[in-house]
Amino acid sequence: MKRHHDSLCLISLVFANIHPPAGGRVERSEGRAAVTNDTRTHPEALSLAFDPPKKKVEGWNGEKCLETNALLPQGRREEMDLIGAKDGPIPHCTCLKQVVSHTVSMTAEETTTKPTILEFDLEKLSDWMVAHGKTKFRAKQTLKWIHQRRAQSFDDMTDLPKDLRALLAAEFTIFTAKTVVHQAASDGTEKLLVELADGGRIECVLLRDGDRRSICISSQVGCAMGCVFCASGMDGVDRNLTKSEIVEQILRLQILLPAEERLSHIVMMGMGEPLANLPNVLDALNVARDAQIGLGISPRRITISTVGLPPAIDRLAESESPYQLAISLHAPNDQLRTQIVPTNRKIGIEKIMAASERYFEATGRRLTFEYVLLGGINDTRECADQLVHLLRGRVAILNVIPYNPVPGLPYKTPSPETILRFRKILLDGGLVATFRQRKGDEIQAACGQLRRLREREPEVVGIQGMKSEG
Repeated sequence: MKRHHDSLCLISLVFANIHPPAGGRVERSEGRAAVTNDTRTHPEALSLAFDPPKKKVEGWNGEKCLETNALLPQGRREEMDLIGAKDGPIPHCTCLKQVVSHTVSMTAEETTTKPTILEFDLEKLSDWMVAHGKTKFRAKQTLKWIHQRRAQSFDDMTDLPKDLRALLAAEFTIFTAKTVVHQAASDGTEKLLVELADGGRIECVLLRDGDRRSICISSQVGCAMGCVFCASGMDGVDRNLTKSEIVEQILRLQILLPAEERLSHIVMMGMGEPLANLPNVLDALNVARDAQIGLGISPRRITISTVGLPPAIDRLAESESPYQLAISLHAPNDQLRTQIVPTNRKIGIEKIMAASERYFEATGRRLTFEYVLLGGINDTRECADQLVHLLRGRVAILNVIPYNPVPGLPYKTPSPETILRFRKILLDGGLVATFRQRKGDEIQAACGQLRRLREREPEVVGIQGMKSEG
């Protein structure tokens, strides 16, 4: 069981006056500000609109933070390598999480759980079959049953010999997680809250739009990127998902479809930063695209979204994976982007744009830039003009997403008039721009609304002093 730091330290983007929430207080020190309901303030909990703390925080792989004694999650060093901040302060220490403890009572039998067969590819399962006196082609049959014929147990695999089904059931499990909550919206969107074997929770979504059956899946338990408007990062990050945990999301969402329907598109835009978990993400997507024993979804219909980590974008290009790449831009200049996307402090838009160009040159795939439109923050005429200057001439699409409200956060959706004005400036400037239709917001399943802990809502500082034009 993991031990978590219990204090609630939630960051906020502050543009003007700072007012403490009920029961909390505001820390001010040399241009920094943080809201806390605890008597301690971790230096990493300071407002991301201000200077980062100077004190170096040590400990990267499950070790303790020297400032708060909080555990740092596995994979932290890898994430920091990706943003080029190997020795700098981490953007989200575990102590920034609003922690709800999961007490798990496990029997001796449960502690020795069987491995999931979803971790096995065709070659590995073929070797297992031969080692157990079975023919290789049984491996292909088994995986097709799971990925294509939606089998949820080995007993469902009726064309396998009974003794093989019994052997598989004795050695493996298929699913290791469980669906805790299943919600459906009136527009056809469905969302699953899935509890993993270790008690961690993630959300994934099925979206219906005409003949399209798209899914939005998660890559991490939580998120460390800290985009201020996004629910996924409100509870911090716990760990990377395994290949099987990513595949299981795909299969659970596929089961929601009638037998005559199939999944058509996948977007890695759920919880987490996919490029911080690249090996497992690529292994899972290999299953999705495999027409022989997988789901047979065209790579052109699979999109990986990233906050913009240049070394990882280059790594993705070098892997020769022919997927679509979507970069979460959210601002046309570094000053504003650093306030909205704190990892930008160590990267900068120029490096992100250069990496995106290298990806296009390596893959030939047209890029998508995502832009969540926040009322009174990044929806001004000046921002629209700067976007035109930044993106004009690039082989790219700008996907503008009017903000989907998140309970507990102070941001707002721009007015229809502001959205129309913003759109006109982009189109008049020669950009290829789409404005996303909102889906699933009534069940908190829209872009930026996925979250793993919903028992409590956070206390935050409201943004003041910025108003939408028009």
